[in-house]
Amino acid sequence: MQQALPVIRVGQARVTAGLDRYGRLDMAAHRAEFGTVPALSAPDLIRICEQVDLRGRGGAAFPVGRKLRSVMAATRQGKRRPVIVVNGAEGEPGSVKDKMLLARSPHLVLDGALLAARALNAREIVIAVAGNGPHLESVSAAVAADSAAARITRVVSVPDRFISGESGALVNALNGKSALPPGEKIRTSETGVRGLPTLLQNAETYAQLAVLAMLGPAGYASVGLEREPGTVLVTVGGSVARPAVVEAPAGEPLGHILDICGAYQPQGVLIGGYHGMWLTPEDAYQASVSRTGLAAAGGTLGAGIVLVLGQQTCPLGEVSRVASYLAMQSSGQCGPCKLGLPAVARALAAITSGAGGMDDLEAVRRGASGVVGRGACAHPDGTANFVVSALDAFSADLSEHMFRGRCGRPVHDVLPLPDETSQEPETRLQVDWTRCGGHGLCARLVPELIQLDQHGYPEFLDAPVPFWLAKDARQAVEMCPALALSLTKSPVTPRAVAPAPAPAIGAGPLPARPAIVAQTGPPPKTKKGRLKNDLAVSAAWIATIGGRDPAGRG
Repeated sequence: MQQALPVIRVGQARVTAGLDRYGRLDMAAHRAEFGTVPALSAPDLIRICEQVDLRGRGGAAFPVGRKLRSVMAATRQGKRRPVIVVNGAEGEPGSVKDKMLLARSPHLVLDGALLAARALNAREIVIAVAGNGPHLESVSAAVAADSAAARITRVVSVPDRFISGESGALVNALNGKSALPPGEKIRTSETGVRGLPTLLQNAETYAQLAVLAMLGPAGYASVGLEREPGTVLVTVGGSVARPAVVEAPAGEPLGHILDICGAYQPQGVLIGGYHGMWLTPEDAYQASVSRTGLAAAGGTLGAGIVLVLGQQTCPLGEVSRVASYLAMQSSGQCGPCKLGLPAVARALAAITSGAGGMDDLEAVRRGASGVVGRGACAHPDGTANFVVSALDAFSADLSEHMFRGRCGRPVHDVLPLPDETSQEPETRLQVDWTRCGGHGLCARLVPELIQLDQHGYPEFLDAPVPFWLAKDARQAVEMCPALALSLTKSPVTPRAVAPAPAPAIGAGPLPARPAIVAQTGPPPKTKKGRLKNDLAVSAAWIATIGGRDPAGRG
């Protein structure tokens, strides 16, 4: 899902304002659309954040005001200037909302970072991105175009891996270390980049912060829920006719968004990404897009990811693919990641292939429960949530695999995994069965990837060798008594997915099945070259979406 997706708006646009008319808002277009962000002191910025209970949009939903207060306190106590970090790594394959903002509305993200920097008296902003592409080029150009940002901002590229966006891993990467979680709880607000107090938020959070400062608390809270005001960005993908980044008011029915994006007879809906939870279609269509609404349905908003699984693909096979990917994306620093997750992935793969039985199902459930709360970071817990909730949501398909071998449907790779065109070729272990004598040494050297079957011959987890196992894998090859083991590089050709047209949903009361009223991207022009349906900008935009008369009459 790393290709550019269209933007759909339900109701009035906030952080996506202007994107129905421009492919990218340069600095002039951004200023015309949004105006200038007011300068706020740290206490004033904290006050407005706490007044609307602004939360981080990277997955943990930590209160922004509390994090600002912690950085301010650490700065004063140590008499050191803090660092502002924009987390644009977005390692979750199902999410592109942060990349979309950095690619199409980079100055809004910059405005939020500069607002925080001025309030906290910071002299350094770091924008961390993963991978190459329009998002990297766009935000780099935006920094160069903004003289205030150019003096204190640098853009840093970090490894494009699932765990790279974890706060501790990101700080390690920015400090010149491996992009891995530190293995212990570290408060970045106290000790972050170069040991300095660090305000670390994702790209959407800074965009929301800028909008809050421009609208004020009352204007910001004019949409959304009383306890969760404002809008939410979600990336909708999987088995939908129109995959998109959707901006909607908090509390919008999830079923409405699924209808807009063209979800048809889903088997299940994944909420919160690959550390999230699977919901049945019935629960998904009754849920609302908010922290409390999704929690009530048994899900979690997380980083704002909604993935739909249609009827044509094998759900257990899809889950098994992702479980193997997650097992190999760990940092390999603790037992749950090195042994627990591969064991879960291996048992799940056996069930999917038809070779597994009740022992394998018990191994999945026991292994998933065994890693919870025992890892060096949240990766084992999140993976366990993903797998166990799938067993419950797809219980009918699980029964078919358990008692009939297979469900009869192929695996269509609906759930997104990283685009292999941007990755290094995969390194995998391969065995020459004409040589293998079943010595079993390889399984003792790399048990994460190899287990022995009932006859003592190796069974391989269908996954590439992760970076943290590369040394052990080479040792297994070199020490194989029969010289039957080898390492091969095998690049995978990705599926070509053409994005659907980009609808925009107008403001006002929403019908049960909304009509698409506008397209994103540059609109048609009149003979004189002026844009049709030009939107009011700057002060008028702020007044309108803040619930005030643009002419100042209330």
